[in-house]
Amino acid sequence: MKELGQKVLAGDVRSASRLIRNLEDQIPGTHVAMQEIFTKTGNAHVIGITGAPGAGKSTLTDELVFSWRQRNKTVGVLAVDPTSPFTGGALLGDRIRMLRHAEDKGVFLRSLATRGSMGGISKAVGEGIHVMDAMGKDTIIVETVGVGQQEVEIINHAHTVIVVLVPGMGDEIQALKAGLMEIADIFIINKADRDGAASLYKEVTNMVHMSVTKGGWEIPVLLVESVQEPKKFAESVSAVCDKIEDHYRYLVDKNLLSERLRRKTAAEFNEALWAAILQPVLNDLDAGGEMEKMVDQLLKKETDPYTLAAEVAVRYKNKV
Repeated sequence: MKELGQKVLAGDVRSASRLIRNLEDQIPGTHVAMQEIFTKTGNAHVIGITGAPGAGKSTLTDELVFSWRQRNKTVGVLAVDPTSPFTGGALLGDRIRMLRHAEDKGVFLRSLATRGSMGGISKAVGEGIHVMDAMGKDTIIVETVGVGQQEVEIINHAHTVIVVLVPGMGDEIQALKAGLMEIADIFIINKADRDGAASLYKEVTNMVHMSVTKGGWEIPVLLVESVQEPKKFAESVSAVCDKIEDHYRYLVDKNLLSERLRRKTAAEFNEALWAAILQPVLNDLDAGGEMEKMVDQLLKKETDPYTLAAEVAVRYKNKV
């Protein structure tokens, strides 16, 4: 595993893919490779792209990758897809839409399955970001699965969060929900040639003006033309790319980046604690058949979850 981490630091794509797969599958010992690369991370600009299914997140991501490659920046993409009910893996829908970058050595695309994780992302996202960062990618895009109002966990991993809305999908109401409002650094109204785009733009702009600005950053609302008009689409996405870079410079200039990094680091530490402390306990209880027995006790109302949890905590306290 240590050698695997060293190969990732050297930029080896196969090793990076293998490490991310091991992280998804929770292969024992994978943390050794992560220990090898962690201190070399923290240089990439991490961008989260979220929004409802069908909002055009993948098409937008694909064009953003192209725009950054035109600016000679290397890019990593973590596309979170729904989980296959048969294999437990990602359905690969997002990555299929970005095949034009498959042969570009400056781009690394990887699909991740949600595997039951709520919040629109996978549990492996945080560590996957570190892997791509360690490879030397300048920009890392995390495209969430698109599950609606619960999709706010990306705020714990991204420096810049983009919320994508589309006219005619009820997004006027969706946008007013507190969760989306609080996480957005940039709003994008995609497929702006559709009826209702002007109305949606007005609604979101008014909402932004009524909200408290993020430390002085006025949240922009940008229109992106239809992909059916390639030239206009490319120009509008390039403008989005400019605004994303403006936001990153703003965070750096105002010394706000450290706050986001602190939140990101705290979230990752919580996940590491869960993996190091709680997961082994759960595995042990499952392997010994105790979990099933305790669930039976709870179903029969012979005890309560709090008493059982306290008993388990006392028993494993000295083993941690």
